[in-house]
Amino acid sequence: MMKEMSVSASKASLVLFLCQMISALDVPLDSKLLEELSQPPTITQQSPKDYIVDPRENIVIQCEAKGKPPPSFSWTRNGTHFDIDKDAQVTMKPNSGTLVINIMNGGKAEAYEGVYQCTARNERGAAISNNIVIRPSRSPLWTKEKLEPNHVREGDSLVLHCRPPVGLPPPIIFWMDNAFQRLPQSERVSQGLNGDLYFSNVQPEDTREDYICYARFNHTQTIQQKQPISVKVFSMDSLNDTIAANLSDTDIFGAKPVTERQPVLLTPTGSTSTKVELRGNVLLLECIAAGLPTPVIRWIKEGGELPANRTFFENFKKTLKIIDVSEADSGNYKCIARNILGSAHHVISVTVKAAPYWITAPRNLVLSPGEDGTLICRANGNPKPNISWLANGVPIAIAPEDPSRKVDGDTIIFSHVQERSSAVYQCNASNEYGYLLANAFVNVLAEPPRILTPANKLYQVIADSPALLDCAYFGSPKPEIEWFKGVKGSILRGNEYVFHDNGTLEIPVAQKDSTGTYTCVARNALGKIQNEVQLEVKDPTMIIKQPEYKVIQRYGQVSFECIIKHDSTLSPTIIWLKDNDELPDDERFLVGKDNLTIMNVTDKDDGTYTCIVNTTLDSVSASAVLTVVAAPPTPAIIYARPNPPFDLELTGQLERSVELSWIPGDENNSPITNFVIEYEDGLHEPGVWHYQTEVPGTQTTVQLKLSPYVNYSFRVIAVNEIGRSQPSEPSEQYLTKSANPDENPSNVQGIGSEPDNLVITWESLKGFQSNGPGLQYKVSWRQKDVDDEWTSVIVANVSKYIVSGTPTFVPYEIKVQALNDLGYAPEPSEVIGHSGEDLPMVAPGNVQVHVINSTLAKVHWDTVPLKTVRGHLQGYKVYYWKVQNLSRRSRRHVEKKILTFRGNKTFGMLPGLEPYSSYKLNVRVVNGKGEGPASPDKVFKTPEGVPSSPSFLRITNPTLDSLTLEWGSPTHPNGVLTSYILKFQPINNTHELGPLVEIRIPANESSLILKNLNYSTRYKFYFNAQTSVGSGSQITEEAITIMDEAMASRQVDIATQGWFIGLMCAVALLILILLIVCFIRRNKGGKYPVKEKEDAHADPEIQPMKEDDGTFGEYSDAEDHKPLKKGSRTPSDRTVKKEDSDDSLVDYGEGVNGQFNEDGSFIGQYSGKKEKEPAEGNESSEAPSPVNAMNSFV
Repeated sequence: MMKEMSVSASKASLVLFLCQMISALDVPLDSKLLEELSQPPTITQQSPKDYIVDPRENIVIQCEAKGKPPPSFSWTRNGTHFDIDKDAQVTMKPNSGTLVINIMNGGKAEAYEGVYQCTARNERGAAISNNIVIRPSRSPLWTKEKLEPNHVREGDSLVLHCRPPVGLPPPIIFWMDNAFQRLPQSERVSQGLNGDLYFSNVQPEDTREDYICYARFNHTQTIQQKQPISVKVFSMDSLNDTIAANLSDTDIFGAKPVTERQPVLLTPTGSTSTKVELRGNVLLLECIAAGLPTPVIRWIKEGGELPANRTFFENFKKTLKIIDVSEADSGNYKCIARNILGSAHHVISVTVKAAPYWITAPRNLVLSPGEDGTLICRANGNPKPNISWLANGVPIAIAPEDPSRKVDGDTIIFSHVQERSSAVYQCNASNEYGYLLANAFVNVLAEPPRILTPANKLYQVIADSPALLDCAYFGSPKPEIEWFKGVKGSILRGNEYVFHDNGTLEIPVAQKDSTGTYTCVARNALGKIQNEVQLEVKDPTMIIKQPEYKVIQRYGQVSFECIIKHDSTLSPTIIWLKDNDELPDDERFLVGKDNLTIMNVTDKDDGTYTCIVNTTLDSVSASAVLTVVAAPPTPAIIYARPNPPFDLELTGQLERSVELSWIPGDENNSPITNFVIEYEDGLHEPGVWHYQTEVPGTQTTVQLKLSPYVNYSFRVIAVNEIGRSQPSEPSEQYLTKSANPDENPSNVQGIGSEPDNLVITWESLKGFQSNGPGLQYKVSWRQKDVDDEWTSVIVANVSKYIVSGTPTFVPYEIKVQALNDLGYAPEPSEVIGHSGEDLPMVAPGNVQVHVINSTLAKVHWDTVPLKTVRGHLQGYKVYYWKVQNLSRRSRRHVEKKILTFRGNKTFGMLPGLEPYSSYKLNVRVVNGKGEGPASPDKVFKTPEGVPSSPSFLRITNPTLDSLTLEWGSPTHPNGVLTSYILKFQPINNTHELGPLVEIRIPANESSLILKNLNYSTRYKFYFNAQTSVGSGSQITEEAITIMDEAMASRQVDIATQGWFIGLMCAVALLILILLIVCFIRRNKGGKYPVKEKEDAHADPEIQPMKEDDGTFGEYSDAEDHKPLKKGSRTPSDRTVKKEDSDDSLVDYGEGVNGQFNEDGSFIGQYSGKKEKEPAEGNESSEAPSPVNAMNSFV
């Protein structure tokens, strides 16, 4: 039976689709060709099948597809056509199938629950998306219930039931007290997978009245709490006292003392149970036992081993976790609970089923008319899935007949296809646990041949080397390729040519006579095309006189020759190398046209010199060796490194010292300056030599300090000005006695990684520092400023220990002491560390806002008590967002911004505000763990600013003495418009400006007729808008009044002439033809992007601050940064000038509400939901949500 269908959304481009085709045609990756080829639709992006949405936000159901021609989109809802035009709340993005359901402006998410499916269709077929099930998330309240106190005897087991409300998706459960502190868990007390709190045995310290179960609903960012549960544990002593007070002296009384009990399983119950899990999922098995002492849980798999690398134990080994399960993981898993009195066990029979998974998914098929092909769809699962086919979204059994198509189970066979056979096929593989759906198109193309290699392309090769001439082609049916040499040459055949399937002609050994013009011809049943390429065969480059081996005396001069012969059309370059590296940067090396000369040769010039000749087509090289020798007349004194010392002897062996002596070797004409003594520890680091000390060259004995428990060997190295000698032979070995450690570990630190732990770390001692066998560490800690004893533990030779169950962020005194089998190191020094941080508990209070100007405000708040920070105070975050533009009186999508203020600050500046707008803000404290709850939202308003320039100014209807002006109101009024100011002045023939006239126009006017102007005169107009704050940017325009009537009458005389009338008629006809052509070309060009032009006129006081403006620091936007649109011809006045504010850098930075519901349950608005401004096209922006204090408890 077919399940809910889905499609694996491919995000690849058209190029990738054509690359992945199983086809009889290879489509070259030529961008121009790919744009011209027709292609059925392919779904590239879609929403998940099970789509849980936030009921407070707009619902966006994605559906993107590609095809040629571009596909159209339609939707079904619950199996019937979904007419989006009849629902004002639903819109479809342009050039896309993505639906946007407007919930934030009055829509109800519950009204849009259902199953949605998208269809992308063009003339070649239809692709379908998966069935997208839309469900709004739900976070119901706990039902009211009266919880009786739990009275438990010490040592008994106890289960506290959570039973959270059923939400969508299911909530995350955790237990805390009424101070929002997480309840400590251990092998004795732990939370089960169902959320219940299990006590293997209760102790007196378990008595408390605030066991509270919390349920966190992620989608709605709320946390609900159950009523507190009270637990009273009665010890045996107190119970005996109670019984004694109520019985007579003759009664027998006395409760049994706390008795040890063998394990009994609390969950699961019984001796066996079953579990079914799906392939690829995570298998979780749980066993929790009661007993005293607390039982220890162990897991085994009957008849097999637990899978290595995939098995994990959680919840103090009470939970067995196996990731990525497969059918091989089926079997019986036994948990064994054991203490000193006995054991209990439970066997869980696990069966691994499998939703369908692909063996061979169908892939796109491109065929030529008349060709054959197959679509294969093979999947596996447990049980084995059923395979069904659809064509263009319709079951293939009722789809239009196609004589070229035959369905054979999981295969569709195509025979002798035609262009009408193009379609999109869907394969559905389903069983009771799920399904797979894949779209694969069959695209039948009939295309005449095309040659993609550029015409007259020039190929150049060296003689006697291969030549490859390209003829990249495409056509359907596949064209046949033939090559000719010369314009009228015969077809090329024979063994001297190789013809490749991609059209390339290979000449294995090109000769000079191979030069010429080659013609490639491609033909199929639909046409023929040819292309010419040019081949030039060049003479090879040769070194006709190579550099020769040279022997030269020191301080002499040597020269290497490198004379070459090359093709006259090629330009060679010569490079010289020494020992395969660049020549030394030395003026003694002189590089000539065909030689290399070295002046004043030294011993360092000894080596191999290589001449490399490069052209654009080939490269050759030749090498020669230079040997530098001493001049024979004066025998040189040989200076060399000293010979190694010998006869090393150890004397005066003591526990912590020994005397080493040696005999120096020959100093080789250079006095020995010093001796270096090294040692080897054969016990801890055999084969590794360490520096011990060094002595002057006149000294041949040394007293060496030793460490305990080291097996020493020594060697000596002699040093002179020439260098170091080889090491001497090692001395005899000397093993020192063991002793207590002399030192303790260094760099001891205590930093918590979780709110309830303290991680103590240190740098371990080196091997020889242990001073004896059995190196261990004594780790001690106690809470600072509390009258408490040290707690200590001895650990192996490690460098970390974790203390669990600590209070949140309290100081601890810590010390780590080394010890070995012989005893302890000296008493270590104490260091101060802190247990783990947790999220801050309270929000800043007394938040006040002072508006400085229309784009800048200052916010103040009171610091929170340091004890509520529960961590290292890092600073405060201010979240602020615009609620309403007061001039438009309309709300808009919100773009929240964040400023962070480092340290314990109580104020900060908010830059980049929009004038005449209403804003909200809140403040929250930040520590190393994250953010605390938000303060209540604070509302403030910015005053008016100057407006932007009018959106347009048009001048029409010119007469002898008047002009008509029309204009549009400013895009950004930034306040209430009070008037418009019009200034104008005449311009004479020499472009000089006349007197300026100013007119004030009421703000509600949009046109004006200017009268009493001069005829045939050019005027320049300046036009701007005003608010109560001042004038905005102006827009300019020019216009001309018409000439006077007398001049017009003089024109009538010539206008009455017949020749003039004929000429004017011809000109008018020509202009009419040009206008028609322009009109046609403009209609083909698309629509003018008015929105972008309007956005270009920006408001001067609400433009975001430039990142390189040094006035403000650490300003960030919680949304993704969006590129600014280009401005118009008028200057942008959205820029905040630096002189508008002299606030310091530290005033700026980068930051949700917690509340209690009507029934007292805590609802943590722990992530800031960010409303978005409408995005153009397919753009979207979403920022991650910060979490509040409660988010850390899971």
